[in-house]
Parts: sequence; C-alpha cells; structure tokens
Amino acid sequence: MMNVYLTNIKTVFSILLILFTTLVIAQTDDSSVSVELKKPIIESKDTPLPLKQIKVFAEVFSRIKHNYVAPVTDEQLLDYAIKGMLNGLDPHSSYLKDERFDALNEGTTGQFGGLGIEVIMEEGFVKVVAPIDDTPASEAGIQTGDLIIRINGKTVSGNSLDDATKQMRGKPGTPITITILRESDPEPFELKLVRAIVQTNSVKSRSLSDEIGYLRVSQFQLTTAENFRKNLKMLNEKEKFGGLIIDLRNNPGGLLTSAVSIADNFITEGIIVSTKGRHSDNNQKFIAAPTDLIDGKPIIILINGGSASASEIVAGALQDHKRALILGTESFGKGSVQTVVNIGETEAIKLTTARYYTPNGRSIQAAGIVPDVLVPWRQFKEETNTYKRIKENDLPGHLKNEDKPAKVERTLEVEELLARDYQLNEAFNLLNGMVFFKHLESKGGEQIEAAKL
Repeated sequence: MMNVYLTNIKTVFSILLILFTTLVIAQTDDSSVSVELKKPIIESKDTPLPLKQIKVFAEVFSRIKHNYVAPVTDEQLLDYAIKGMLNGLDPHSSYLKDERFDALNEGTTGQFGGLGIEVIMEEGFVKVVAPIDDTPASEAGIQTGDLIIRINGKTVSGNSLDDATKQMRGKPGTPITITILRESDPEPFELKLVRAIVQTNSVKSRSLSDEIGYLRVSQFQLTTAENFRKNLKMLNEKEKFGGLIIDLRNNPGGLLTSAVSIADNFITEGIIVSTKGRHSDNNQKFIAAPTDLIDGKPIIILINGGSASASEIVAGALQDHKRALILGTESFGKGSVQTVVNIGETEAIKLTTARYYTPNGRSIQAAGIVPDVLVPWRQFKEETNTYKRIKENDLPGHLKNEDKPAKVERTLEVEELLARDYQLNEAFNLLNGMVFFKHLESKGGEQIEAAKL
C-alpha cells in the first residue's frame, strides 16, 4: 500500500509542476484582460506545499481508482480534481478541455451552437444569468434568474456546469427539453426547444422619435464596439437627434476591451475602469480619449438583474462621470476579471485574476450597479374605466384651433414597442424631458450672448 501512496504522490507532484510552471497566457474571455503571469504562483519559501493534504489526496485517489464500482482512469480522476479546484474558487473560474477548449472563442466571435443562454452554477442548479436576443432560449421565454433543474428528464443537481453545458449543446435542429424552476411560479414547468446555430448580432439600433435614438447591446464581442459606432453615427446624423437610450438589460458581458471602447465614445477625460489583482501585471487603468461622439447630448442607460460584467463597466463608468442617467433595476454584480491560461495544446483554465473598479473606485462585486432611477419591470394593463371626460372640443360651438397642434412623430412599430416595454417607455419619456431642457439651456445661452452684443 505504501508503494501505491508513493506512486500517487509522485503523480500529484507531477501534475502540480505542470499546472504551476508552464502557465502561458493564450487570450481573454468573459470581460477579461490579457495579463502575463511572470511571477511564480507558488513560492516555496513563503507557501510550502501542504504535504498532509497531498497525502490525503493521494490516498483518496488510490481508494477511488481501486474500489470505485466502475473502472476509472488516472486521467479522468485528475480532470475531476482540476475541475474541483477551479469550481471551488468562484463561479467564473473553470477548466477548458476538449469541446470547451474548442469553443473558447465562440462567445467573442458571436457564433456558436446551442440554446443561447448565459448560465452559472448555483446551489447545484444551473442558473440563467441572461438569455441572448433572437435565440431559441429568448424565443421560448427563458428569463434571468430561472433555475434549470432537469435536462431531457435527467436532474442537473450533482453535475458540474461543464456537464450541464454539454447536455444543452448539440447538433443544430435537434430537440431538447429543459425543466425550469421560476420564483414566480409555484411548480416547475417544461420547455421544449430546438438547438440552433446561434449567430448573435450584438448591436441593434432604431429611432424612437425624431429626437430620440435607441441602441441595444446584447453582448460585448470582438466587433461590438465597431458596430456600435457605426449605428451611433447613423443616429447622430439625423437632423433633430437630441438624446440616446443605451439598452444593456440582460447583457451578460463579454470582452473588457469592447466595453472600454464603447464607454470611451462619451467620456472625454479620466479613468474608464481600473483592474487590481495580486500581482502588478494585473493592475491596469484605462483612460478616456478627449472625444464625445454626440457632443454632450443626454444619455439614459437601461440595466436590470441580467446586466453583468462588461455591461456594468459601461454603466458604472458613465454613471461615475455623470455622463448618463442609469434607469432600471440593480445589475448582476460581477466585478471580477477572468484570464484564459494555456496549460497545453488542447487545454486551458479560465482563472479569476483581478477585480475591476469604476472611475470612483467602487467595486461592484456581489453588489451591482444601483440605478439613479429605480424602475422595476411592469406590464401595462388595459384601462378599465371606459368613461370619457368631456373636453373643450366636445362642446357645441367651440372655437377652432387655428394652429396645427405639435405631435411627436412615432411609427406604429415604435408605439407598440413602448406599449409592451414599461422600462423603455419610462426611459423614453424621461429622455424627452432631458432633451427639452437641453434645448432650453441652449436657447438661454444664445439669448445671453445676444444681450452681450
């Protein structure tokens, strides 16, 4: 038995050497930054290896290998051990191997196969952070906060997030049934979906009126910042353009660089975001360029509980610089940075290496961005009182209005959109008021200048 222990201890030491001496940064993902880890992760003079725990590990390894009900290989056991190490750190550190390694760039390039949901593991269940727009998940009505408790009738409890993700992914066109537990529903319910190639268009725009522009950002990908600027330019070129709504609701995040680039379109000086970790290489500050693409016109940013990570970077930066008004509900609260580290040709780990801070030095980790104007999600209800009050134009012989009443020009499509989206409707009404007072300020300034002359 002692020989077995010694053999397994040697195996463990070999694995530790591989993990802690061959780390090379590959690329970034999930609101991460590239950081080169120049310092060794374990320094023996400060943190000696815990030999007692390693001996326990070797014994458990041996017991499982020789006594488990079914044969299990050394590779499988070590994979499970690595996954356990990373999963035990935080919900965003993970082991990337095989399919997960191959799919490393899916979230940043904007194309992948599956259902189209951002998920984390919470209390043994898969929890939905946010559904991605125009995907099977969003079309089926999956919501932020939903718990996925069964996949194709098999319970998720006890499985890892990797296992659950593998079950939900598959060949486009194949069916899948998931069981959802929702806080507002007393009983779990099933949803039948069909897997698809999810091609996400991360930026959409439209004019809500002659003066109000709307930009929806669903994820922060490699091309998001460039597409954002193109759409912003089209809105800004309209003659009467006076204000902008940026919709970051249910945006699970993405690339830090993309978020910084978008925030930089409106901030003219100072810090956009900073990151701090254990090592100096993890400490960075992103500084704004002296350009505001819409010349100080008012902005409202929409957020909710599904706005996470890179979304919170944009909202926090514009909030701290008092460049935008934040409207909606409290955001998700993911204030950490992940770095993808290669440990071989087909394996990597996604490791949390830093926290990020808003320009005023706020960490929103597990706290979220608190909106300036709290507007919970509500549904419009039909007016039950059908009594119509008498107005001046109902009176017989009333004087005619010689002037043509001013109207806000909106298409039927926009009317319907505002009628079903309470938070967006509130943002639209508030921004109209902000644009109006911006016009008053401008006219007041012109009158003052005229008086000086």
